[in-house]
Amino acid sequence: MKAVVFDFDGLILDTETVWYECYKEVLADYEVELPLAIFAQIIGTHDAAFHQYMVEQLKGSDQIEAINAAASTLHKEKMAMIVVREGVKEFLEEAKELNLRIGLATSSSESWVMPFLKKYDLLKYFETIQTSDQVRKIKPDPELYIKAVEALGVKPEEAIAFEDSVNGSIAAKRAGMNCIIVPNPVTKDLEFQDFDARIETMGGQSLKKLLDEMVEKAGAKIE
Repeated sequence: MKAVVFDFDGLILDTETVWYECYKEVLADYEVELPLAIFAQIIGTHDAAFHQYMVEQLKGSDQIEAINAAASTLHKEKMAMIVVREGVKEFLEEAKELNLRIGLATSSSESWVMPFLKKYDLLKYFETIQTSDQVRKIKPDPELYIKAVEALGVKPEEAIAFEDSVNGSIAAKRAGMNCIIVPNPVTKDLEFQDFDARIETMGGQSLKKLLDEMVEKAGAKIE
């Protein structure tokens, strides 16, 4: 294996659980419930399905702008207290020690991810950062991952994607990559269908040991 590519939302920072909590809280004021199964459909991709759900529950779209604004305000407050997920920095440091190429592929915009990467001193780890601004289609389309491995100068089968969402894992596998699932509280009960390994946290793990276990099946070695 020659490269690792990380997702951002939900994997590096658990923004997804925060968004779910915010929308659930705001919609409760409108007497609308937000089942996790509904919100989970938009994790790692666009929010069309969630928007349609709100339109149906609210009998129209008149209130959606106000709901989005309230949720965004609440999200900003909660995000001020969020921390990098357990083990992320350790994995990135170990990847550097192993001389692996490191990339990031996210369905979010550059304006969203860059302030957080700078705030938590993570920007220095990534050789390439592929965002929604660089592609025509986001996850589950594989374009983000295809562009990431191309930028890193490796073949898809020589790279491993770290993902927390179903849409993200689909994108990685469609790109021809290996994929390790690291779910968060919002995605842990979702049905992941195509992946190569699953860990509940990056904390307390050895990246090399994890990769060795994976590549052994393919008869490859970390170079």
